[in-house]
Amino acid sequence: MKRLLTCSRTPYFILAIFFTASIIGASMTDYLAHYTGTPYHDSLYKSGAQRIPGTVLCAYYDLGGEGVAYHDTDAKNNGSGVLNPADGTYLHEFRMSEGVDTSFTKFNLDPQIDDNSFEAVKPPANLLYVGWTEPGEWFNITVEVVQAGEYSADLLYTSNRGGTISLDVNGQPSTGALIIATTFNAVDPIAWRQWHHWNLAPGIAKVKLPKGKTVLTVHILTGGQMNLATLTFKKVSK
Repeated sequence: MKRLLTCSRTPYFILAIFFTASIIGASMTDYLAHYTGTPYHDSLYKSGAQRIPGTVLCAYYDLGGEGVAYHDTDAKNNGSGVLNPADGTYLHEFRMSEGVDTSFTKFNLDPQIDDNSFEAVKPPANLLYVGWTEPGEWFNITVEVVQAGEYSADLLYTSNRGGTISLDVNGQPSTGALIIATTFNAVDPIAWRQWHHWNLAPGIAKVKLPKGKTVLTVHILTGGQMNLATLTFKKVSK
């Protein structure tokens, strides 16, 4: 009798898995159908959706504004136009009218900023990034996935206090909380430079991505005050 009951449940168990997967697939499709954000582009960056596998720049988050492409705790870009005074240059005025705070890596200055000797990884010069992050903030990035499958992501970042982030795929939570290790270095004598100790978190996230247009959402969960530059996605080999 026990064997009969076990066998009789098997089709229902398989059906439940199939039904759940169908709901998730349908909700992802529904999300894309209603999403009104668009891939970032401007006079210099004209490529549209960023490609995976490859390196995705956080500063190229989608167009669409507050509540659509991103949520930020204030409407002011604290980097472009503020820390980096509006002077007519591309890097200083990059997206300065939007709420997400952006800046870029600065080299060959005195004192040294993003090319200092207290960081674990030296980033490229003039690399745009999202900064001044606070818990509860998020931003969307539309990507074009060449091949469906599981991908790992390396994160280039700074974090003077540590924290957590997460990733959604087409509106569905996909990673849970990802721990961001602090890049604080007590040896550095310049206090403000704690925001400029770059590091790489290899394989910090693993996500399953469908082929084609996909919207990634980066959530700031805890900690805040992180600079997020790039997510480099590589397909996981089976």
